Amino acid sequence: MSEVKLTAETRTEFGKGAARRVRRAGKVPGVLYGHGSDPIHLTLPGHELLLALRTSNVLIALDIDGKTNELAIPKSVQRDPIKGFLEHVDLQLVTRGEQVNVEIYVQTEGELAPGAYLLEHVLNALPVVAEATHIPESVTVSIAGLAAGDSILAKDITLPKGTTLDVDGETVVLQVLAAQAEESAGEEGAGDEAAEA
Repeated sequence: MSEVKLTAETRTEFGKGAARRVRRAGKVPGVLYGHGSDPIHLTLPGHELLLALRTSNVLIALDIDGKTNELAIPKSVQRDPIKGFLEHVDLQLVTRGEQVNVEIYVQTEGELAPGAYLLEHVLNALPVVAEATHIPESVTVSIAGLAAGDSILAKDITLPKGTTLDVDGETVVLQVLAAQAEESAGEEGAGDEAAEA
């Protein structure tokens, strides 16, 4: 688990106009909340935050106004739907040793059994509970030799030490399907003619 240090400033201006001014200055507006404390509205360095968020469940060490230091994890990240730049980020306060609910990516290794099979990721990310400073980035699952009808349940996945499932163990995470044969072009054409008649 990587820890990234960021310098943040508290902000007192709110609303769309204020947020636009913050983004024009190359920064990102955000909110830090948790542990029953009042939310703290922050301005974060845009480029450094963007780099930090490339790591899933990154632990962020915040230096706020040079006065306080807090640990946080990203809970919600809003991006511009067209240009992709960061618009806003919600951060959750955490402490060392605290258990937090997060999702970790499910990666696969190995090859399915020979044949026309498709692997469906029913869950792309697995809900787990982990210690705030030791959140795994992902889990790797072997799909070697699986064929149509086979599935991998949440309880079948080996989790890193100190991490537990936050979902029913019987939940299907991955399943193998038989590939459907495509209809021939002639059959599709006949269907279209029938529909037009």
